[in-house]
Order: sequence, then structure tokens, then C-alpha cells
Amino acid sequence: MCSREMDNIEWAKKRIMEVISRSHTPEDPHHAANIVQWLLKLNPEADEGLQIAALGHDIERAIEKRKIKRLDSDHYDDFKQAHALNSAVILVEILRECGISQKLINDIFHLVKRHETGYDSRADLLRDADGISFFHVNLPFYFTRNGFDETKRRFMWGYRRLPDKLKGIINEFKYPDEELMSSVREWLALCRRSE
Repeated sequence: MCSREMDNIEWAKKRIMEVISRSHTPEDPHHAANIVQWLLKLNPEADEGLQIAALGHDIERAIEKRKIKRLDSDHYDDFKQAHALNSAVILVEILRECGISQKLINDIFHLVKRHETGYDSRADLLRDADGISFFHVNLPFYFTRNGFDETKRRFMWGYRRLPDKLKGIINEFKYPDEELMSSVREWLALCRRSE
């Protein structure tokens, strides 16, 4: 990779973080950085395309006028698909502005479009890092915003889609809110009984 392309990649990462830093969802900037950390823990050799996709996978939440709202979909999976596609489209616009090669743009588009469902080993890795980061960073915020019942539903959905080899990581997380911590223990026990 030439130095000009590396400069463009660094510019794109900074631009993505500028947009995400304006999100009305307070955990978004930390989640963006945290998913990259988890991506690199799961695969230290994760390429630039994967790292950029991880950083910008939820970018649509930071642009209020373009944000997909959950109430617009009858089913949660439909909402997540629309969110992923919208984030991919927005990310392409930013990457083009930053002079990223079309080949890398196409790669990132497909990764972000599939970050909720997985598709191949790279999209699966992105989905898994995102899932772990939700439990690591987003869950306390989600609980505060949405309460017990909705958080339980989201917890169960996210936990079930993690590969078995990664589910144990969730046991390691500690939350300062005792109600949430107690609920997580209960939900983990429910998940284990149903497996």
C-alpha cells in the first residue's frame, strides 16, 4: 500500500470518528473504538478494510436526519438489516470524499452491509466483534434508556447470535449498576439452560 493511500485511510478514519462523535447515542464513539479493539483481539491480523468497517459500522446512528428508526420496521432483524445497509451507504460517501480506492470501498461496503448477519469469515468476525462490544460498552447505556424488558430481549438476541467459543467472554464483564449486573447473571443462566 502506497503512502498516499495510507494517508487517505488515516484521513478516512479521522473523518468517520468526527461524524460518530456527534452522535446523540452517547456510547457510539466509545463503541466504535471498542469494536476495533475487539476485532484485533479476535484477529490481530485484521486488515485495514475490516478495521475501517468496524470503526464506521454504526455511522448512520450519528446522522439524525438519515437514521433508521426501529419503529419503521415490524421485525427487529429487518430493522438491523436496514441499519446496516444505511451505514454502508453513508460510509461509502465518506470514503469517496477521502480518496479511498474503489476496490477498498467495495470491500468495506459489503462488510458493513453484512455486519449484523455475517456472511463469510471476515463479515462473521466483524459481527462477532460488534456483538462482544455491545455487551462490553453499550449494554449499560441500553439498559438506562430502554429498561429491563427491552434490554432482556436485546441481551438474549445478541447472546444467541454469538458463536459458542465467544459466549464465555460475556461472563467476564462487570457493570457498576447492581440491578443490571444481577439481571445479566439471571439472563446468562436462562441462556445456558436453553442451550
